[in-house]
Formats: sequence, structure tokens, C-alpha cells
Amino acid sequence: MTWRLLTLIFFLFAGAVVGAVLGVEFNRWAVNDLQTLSSVALGGLVGGLLWFALDSWRLFAYLDWLKSGSLEPPALNAGLWGEIADRTRRRLRNLQTGLRESDQRLDDFLGAIQASPTGVILLDKEGRIEWFNQMSAQHFGLDIQRDLQQFFVNLARDPEVSRYFHVADFTGDIVVMGRASTPTRPVRLSVQVYPYGRGRQLLLSRDVTAVEQAEAMRRDFVANVSHEIRTPLTVMAGFIETMQSLPLSQTEQSRYLDLMGQQADRMQSLVNDLLVLSKLEGSPMPSPYAWCSLEDLLKKVKQDATVLSEHLAGLTGSAHQLAFAPAPAVSVAGSMTEMLSALTNLTHNAVRYTPAGARVDLCAQLLADGRLTIAVSDSGMGIAPEHLPRLTERFYRVDRSRSRETGGTGLGLAIVKHVMQRHGGELRIESQLGKGSCFTLVFPANRVQAIQA
Repeated sequence: MTWRLLTLIFFLFAGAVVGAVLGVEFNRWAVNDLQTLSSVALGGLVGGLLWFALDSWRLFAYLDWLKSGSLEPPALNAGLWGEIADRTRRRLRNLQTGLRESDQRLDDFLGAIQASPTGVILLDKEGRIEWFNQMSAQHFGLDIQRDLQQFFVNLARDPEVSRYFHVADFTGDIVVMGRASTPTRPVRLSVQVYPYGRGRQLLLSRDVTAVEQAEAMRRDFVANVSHEIRTPLTVMAGFIETMQSLPLSQTEQSRYLDLMGQQADRMQSLVNDLLVLSKLEGSPMPSPYAWCSLEDLLKKVKQDATVLSEHLAGLTGSAHQLAFAPAPAVSVAGSMTEMLSALTNLTHNAVRYTPAGARVDLCAQLLADGRLTIAVSDSGMGIAPEHLPRLTERFYRVDRSRSRETGGTGLGLAIVKHVMQRHGGELRIESQLGKGSCFTLVFPANRVQAIQA
């Protein structure tokens, strides 16, 4: 303001001086000094008008700059308008920097939502789609070019979704079928709406297919365990009641006690397998640096298989032919206990399901790529192709009556598969009806090393 006032005074003074000079020049022919005074006043007025014109030009230059949107101010030099332009420029730069930072934070936030495994949809107060992330597009088959500003209920095409929005009770979620759902591979989505703002709604969707499948597996598992335990308990309770209520001969008592012992052994086997599974699921992964000799491992497996074969031979009168090929001179990294459990389950199955006197083979081979295979094959009745994909399911049996006769629990192959997954390997199953079966364990090369002679 001081500079602006000084420039005004300067222009007025300069105009008055010029007017005075011109008035003195004209007074040579004037009668009195009235014209001189008039010249001074006129000169001051002209100087003021010139100052006003210059100030107005600077003002309009400043306004034109504001309209242009440029951050480079006009050449207003010093003075009030120059200072205003400079301060305005600095303020605009600060605002632009703040806007860029806000835009970056918004992009980061939207990027995080895009990467979220949860589907996110923003709806306006009428229920139209304002924005959605990629996961929700997969859940409901949405297209960014086609479906913005469309009513979500119309696009969902699900009676349960329509009822949910009609009732408008959003305290809980609903579970609906996903757009990618098929009869063989159902997809289940949990959908819940959260009102916010002025009538707007946030819709979240989650794929709960695995959760529901796990819950179904848990229910089936509990039901199977209950059934497997209830059957021998019922048998034992019947025998106990018979022995308590009826006079039995020594021979009959011995027979009933033997049957009760078999049922007790069956329950014990089931409990042991359940404990093994529980331990596998709850324990740390096997160490890749704990090495055990394959030869020592297979010796223990052969001993267990021989004991079982001799026990069955006492019942049938004929022992199995156990053929164990020499083991390669290698060590395997992992849990000796777990690998022994897997191989023991395979050999016991082969012995149980192979007729007395038939052959059971075990062969370990080191492949060219460094992997190790251990194959257990039998000459039993074989398994139909439709059963092969489900053999490793818990409690799945091809023939339940035969499993009861052989004492199987339906958990052996599930344990084998779990052990191999924990060791980074796989279980391969090949079988033909009437020709027998072959179960092969494949260990990765990074868990196999040669033993130096």
C-alpha cells in the first residue's frame, strides 16, 4: 500500500510540475496567473489519470492471469499488484502440490482396495454402482465400461440379493452363488452392505467357498469318527451284556473276549491314526537339514511288514512274499517318524489287501533328475478307476465291509498324502482291477543326497 500511495503522489506531483511549466510558458501572453494555476491543476489531474490507467492495466493483467490458470504470473514488477500476483502464485503452487499429494494418496488407497481379496462396491443412495474393484468384478461378472451407474440389484440377478436390499436389514450378511459358480465347482459368496455418508452404501463380498467346504469336511469328519467309534463300541457293549446276562461256556467266553479284543484294537488303531493326523497338522514343517539313511528307513518298514504278514499267516496259514529291492545309497531330508509312518501305511495296506501267499514288492529308485521314488506294489484285487481320485480322502473306502475285515481305519492314505505334502513330494496311485495296485512316493531332488562311500 505504501508503494502504491507513493506512485500516486509521484504521478500527481509530476503532472503538476509539467502543468506549472506549461502554465509559466503560457503566462507570457496571459493577463493574470489564473491560467497558471489552472495548468497546475490540470497537470495533476492528467498525472492522476495516467496513474489510474497504469494501475487498471496491472489489475486487468492480473485478472487475465487468474483466468488463464497459469502458474507463471504476468510481468507486473513491483507494487501492490505484483506482490498480490506473487503471493497468489505461491498459494496456487502450494495448493497444486497438496492436490498432487492428495491424488497420490487416493491412488494408493484405491490401489490397496484393488489388491484386496475382498470385493468392494460403492453404491449411491439409489443403489447404482459408483465404483468397484477387480475382485468384485470377478465375484459378480461386472464390467467397468458397461456397468457403472447401473443398479446393482439388476446386475446381481439373485432373488436373495433382491430380498436383502428390499428388507434393508444390513445387520448381517447373506451367502449367494458367485457368477463363476458351476454345478461341479460351486462358488459361494458372503455379501454384506454397510450404509455410510448421505444414503450411500458400501458392499463387501468374500469368497467363502473354502470356508464352507472346510466346515462341511469338519462335520463329515466328526460324523465319520463318531460312526467309526460307535460301531465297535456297540459290538463290545453287546458282548459285555451277553456275558453278564447269559451263562456261557469257557469256549464261548473266550470267543467273545477275542471278538471284543479285535474291536478294541480297531478303536485303538483309529485313535492312533487320528493322533497322527492331528500331530501332522499341528507340528512345524519337517526340517530340510535333518538327514536319515534310506537303507535304515526301509529296514524298519520291512520289519513292520514282516510282523504283520506273520500275524496274518497265523490266521490264514500262508505268509506273503515280501520282496524289498536293495535301497540306493542316499539320505532323505525330513522327519524319519513321518516317512516311516507313510511307508508303513502303504506296506500294511498292501499286505492286508493282498491274498495270502501273494507277492508284495517295495522298490526305491534314484531318478536322473535327482528325485527319489519309493514304490509299493501288490498283486491284490486292484481298484476301479472311479475310486482312484478319492482314495486319499479321510474315511473314504472302496469296500467298507472288506475294510472292517482287514482292520482298516480309512485314514492311512490321508496320512501318506499329508506326509508327502509336508516333504514337498507327491503320492502317485496306479491300479487295475484284478492285477493289483502300485503306490509311489516321489521325493524332490532337494531332499535327496548321495551317501559318500
